[in-house]
Amino acid sequence: MKAMVLESPRPVELAPLNLADIPVPEPGPGEVLLRILACGVCHTDLHTVEGDLALPKHPLIPGHQVVGRVERSGPAATRFKRSDRVGVTWFYSSCGTCRWCREGRENLCPSARFTGYHADGGYAEYMVAPESSVFPIPEVFSDAEATPLLCGGVIGYRAMRLSEIKPGGRLGMFGFGNSAHVVIQLAVKRGCRVHVFTRSSAHRELARELGAVWTGTAQDTPPEPLDSSIVFAPAGPLVLDALRTLDRGGTLALAGITMTPIPEMDYSLIYGERTVRSVANTTCADAEELLREAAAIPVRTVVESFPLERANEVLRMMKTSKLRGGATLIP
Repeated sequence: MKAMVLESPRPVELAPLNLADIPVPEPGPGEVLLRILACGVCHTDLHTVEGDLALPKHPLIPGHQVVGRVERSGPAATRFKRSDRVGVTWFYSSCGTCRWCREGRENLCPSARFTGYHADGGYAEYMVAPESSVFPIPEVFSDAEATPLLCGGVIGYRAMRLSEIKPGGRLGMFGFGNSAHVVIQLAVKRGCRVHVFTRSSAHRELARELGAVWTGTAQDTPPEPLDSSIVFAPAGPLVLDALRTLDRGGTLALAGITMTPIPEMDYSLIYGERTVRSVANTTCADAEELLREAAAIPVRTVVESFPLERANEVLRMMKTSKLRGGATLIP
């Protein structure tokens, strides 16, 4: 099969991924082999190929927003039949026995493994995945349209849930990338009054089109205090801006896998029983719930498609903010 392989991390300007011909992997017990139809490109992929995240293995095939069809199942894998269209997220597997796994919080498992990081991912024609971490893709979404839901969508859904926003509540969003595009549609459907903070005038316009009641920059003050907020952008100073606009008893969820340092702050910003919490990965239940809810709306995603061989170029475009929306690679 064809695959874009990372031998060793380096800046995307130096084309860290090499197109290679490698054997098609074999599904093991409880696993399925997928013929990949599309794989989304994510900022985490950029952190991976450039070495911002310490790699547990290489060579490595990145990619963790995968839509494919089941080609065949390994021993004891009975959940799917051949040709079922399914998706794979960042969460790949966990130990299944620790206290977090037993509580349905496998995202916190110390032995958790992640797609395109611990295990080869979707920048290829085929991949294997545990059938327990594979999810049916609703027919309402095309292959490309579904890919943003499998990372930004799922992590955004978890962030929204952990923000404790209630139907009809006042929700703030700091940053308006792919994840926020999905969350605003979920929140508006629940009757929330969404306030979007972003430097981009184009993103503010899109946020209003998608139902935001107010838009501005992080330095602006919204017309009403917020019950909950989510910081999507990986910028630590935004935590202070978000707390400044949060009402008493409110919750701030930090959705990024990485973030620049959070500055020292005055205690008054968090006083009043305000809560700040991180969002760490996702669970299988998050993916199942998000896909059901997104299909019922249905959520609209904006995605550009590129041939698999252009992965280095697409990552460079992402790094320099030259993509109009999300991006997906087609083998």
